Amino acid sequence: MNSCENIVYWIYIFHKIYDIIRKHIAMHVSRQFLTDDIIVWDVIRGEVKGMDTKILLENGTNELEVLEFTLDGNLYGINVAKIREIINYQEVTPVPNAHPSIEGIFMPRDKMITAIDLKNCLQRGQSKPGGLFIVTNFNKLDIAFHVDSVIGIHRVSWKDIIKPGATVSTPEDGVSTGIIKFNDKLIIILDFEKIVTDINPETGLKVTDIEALGDRKRSDVPILIAEDSALLNKLIVDSLRKAGYHNLIRTENGQQAWDVIKECRDEGTLDQHVKCVITDIEMPIMDGHRLTKLIKDHDDTKDIPVIIFSSLVNEEMRKKGEALGANAQLSKPEIGNLVKVIDGLVK
Repeated sequence: MNSCENIVYWIYIFHKIYDIIRKHIAMHVSRQFLTDDIIVWDVIRGEVKGMDTKILLENGTNELEVLEFTLDGNLYGINVAKIREIINYQEVTPVPNAHPSIEGIFMPRDKMITAIDLKNCLQRGQSKPGGLFIVTNFNKLDIAFHVDSVIGIHRVSWKDIIKPGATVSTPEDGVSTGIIKFNDKLIIILDFEKIVTDINPETGLKVTDIEALGDRKRSDVPILIAEDSALLNKLIVDSLRKAGYHNLIRTENGQQAWDVIKECRDEGTLDQHVKCVITDIEMPIMDGHRLTKLIKDHDDTKDIPVIIFSSLVNEEMRKKGEALGANAQLSKPEIGNLVKVIDGLVK
């Protein structure tokens, strides 16, 4: 068999394997969602497993991929960047004296994972055996969320995400970060970090780490903060003030932060007002990666240190941040380390 025949042969084999994967997914997911703009999923032992986030998005485009899923007849969404895999429901081992929303623990592939009953979290009763587990990784935690079914994945711009406060008033209002209107239906993006923190506050910002730093001198270094969560925004500000940093500018998203930077740049006061930027990744209107790209792409702002402080900081997201020029990247519980990084960057 010559080289050309080899190529044709392997192309044929690839397409055969691809067709098999599509058929398996159709069997194990409630609706087929392999379309041109959808991630390719691997199928292992009858499970819909894993996704290659490398093919999702280019850096700094201000877009995200949202996985749409159902729960009790309602539509919800989760940022694909949080997802490790989707598997069929598995029997779990109950944990004594656990929070009512914790179904139990299980060990797929020798790794212990906590299963959370998302239906219970949203005050809609208890889930029954069946459905799927969306296995996530954020804030250095592996957690499975029990859902009914998966619909598909949508690529959207952060500009198109509506803030929930002005549009809905439901039990999930307090645990949603935004709403997407897609094909005449509304998809509520849930705040999975808040859901987990409500169950176990120890998984949130470790504010006590600031006290471990001891007495510190007051600093007037101007720091710009971009964080859409009002609670986390306040916690970050309070923590930095305890650490001695008092000259802080708070913004709710990347666009607001970039507007502050542009205004100071145009007025010639950038050096007096912005010496460091701390940004989340997931924010409406403009995300932290887009903000980082804008700062680092302009000659008059590229030297401003940018710290990405997000629950999404994992190996893959760290590579994206590095490619954009971020000076440091930390997971959100590490508030003590955040202060140490700031100390090193602004001296």
